[in-house]
Amino acid sequence: MKKLDNRTKYSYSIGCIGRDMAYVLVSMFLLMYIQYTMQLSILQYSVITFIIFACLVWDAFNDIIMGAIIESTHFKSGKYRPWIIIGAVLNAIAIIILFTVRPEGWGFVAFFGVSYLSWGMTFTMNDIAYWGLLPSLSNDAGERNTLVSLVTSCASIGQIIVAACVPMLVQGQAVKAYGYVAVGIAILLVLFQSITFFGVKERPRVVEKTDIVTFKKMANVLKRNDQLIVIGICSLIFNLGMNTFIGFGMNFFYFEFNYISGGDMLFMFTVMFAVGTLLAQIAYSFLAKKFSRQKILNVAVPTAIVCYLLFLSIGYIVPKSGLTINILGLIIFFCQGLINVSIVVMLNNTIEYDQLNTGERRDSIVSAVRSFSVKLAGAVQLGLIAIVLMLTGIYSLSQEIAALEIQAASGAIGRDMVINSANEIVGMVTSGQLFALRSCMVAIPVIALLVTWSLVSKKYKISEEKYNEIVKELAEKSESTAV
Repeated sequence: MKKLDNRTKYSYSIGCIGRDMAYVLVSMFLLMYIQYTMQLSILQYSVITFIIFACLVWDAFNDIIMGAIIESTHFKSGKYRPWIIIGAVLNAIAIIILFTVRPEGWGFVAFFGVSYLSWGMTFTMNDIAYWGLLPSLSNDAGERNTLVSLVTSCASIGQIIVAACVPMLVQGQAVKAYGYVAVGIAILLVLFQSITFFGVKERPRVVEKTDIVTFKKMANVLKRNDQLIVIGICSLIFNLGMNTFIGFGMNFFYFEFNYISGGDMLFMFTVMFAVGTLLAQIAYSFLAKKFSRQKILNVAVPTAIVCYLLFLSIGYIVPKSGLTINILGLIIFFCQGLINVSIVVMLNNTIEYDQLNTGERRDSIVSAVRSFSVKLAGAVQLGLIAIVLMLTGIYSLSQEIAALEIQAASGAIGRDMVINSANEIVGMVTSGQLFALRSCMVAIPVIALLVTWSLVSKKYKISEEKYNEIVKELAEKSESTAV
């Protein structure tokens, strides 16, 4: 196969910056935006949470459907690129609407249901096409590892920009700040994805008249590819644990410290998240040349679990300080970054595995499994977080802060009054509530890591050596067919 040119490599990877900025804004901060800027009853908030859960579950299945649509439609500009740019533009519009249109009460609940469903479906258009394009760019193992590492590094840049900066911008002016941030990120999403659209050289596709994907064919792809099922389940469980830890972050820092200091500490913690993840993306391609993925996991998983347990003991056994929290966070995120890249590579490698066994190459359907697992994990994660917040009483306290933010947006009170009053509300939390929050923040990721590690070790069979054999055999078949 012709070597991947730099223009395609970097245009594809850089485009991920805008995608992850947009995704992190919604996945990490949308529920926080609602929690801290909208006045909703427990029932209304529960319905909102259910809507998010239901939409993400639907979106997870919609990923498979979108994969089939991409396989069955053909544009002059390519198989994937048209869907990438169409999805980006429509998703940008949905993001702006979600963070700027503000009905009240049940009117907001109904509006949110329609808007959030629109966001999910438009993101799916972009997401399936974007990740479906990756494995089609190269089937060389070393080049694919480098590309995945570069893509996930760019994703980390997008994540750090949003995850680190938003908490510092919204305190005391949350309603307006979220609106401005949403508009800015929506524009950047389109701009960065335009780089991918115009810069990537997509390989010409040979279209056969019989090349139409039906639901039966989709089911067959999933049924016949046992390794895809294994690593897809691992991706689901791992993302559930990883995202739950981050998802509790803002509430953890607000109530462990205070409204203003907590936001500043969250900034540093998310910097550790981005730095640790980015270092992992950079390190992975080097480590993968010397160690197998299994050996990388055998070190990364236990190290992360030990750090999680130390995190749980902060203030009880380990001294409670920002330095301690950030050091543990950096190690956890570095280890999880290595695990994440390993899972992405293993998912992509099931494409050639399926091709060798069946003679068919279904990149989009196989890649849809990754998006399916991430979104289904996100649905479960948001549901778990909402339940914990309501059961611990932290949601009720946060609603008092939301009332202050709404007054600030109308000009009734100033930012200083919001912060001072919010700090008084935060001070009302009990030690029992805090420990319950932190226990859930740690227990879910630890269980997820253990299950993921066990499944990969026992059930995933496409080692580096096995993958190279598959690629070699495919090349030999191609040559014999050509002759």
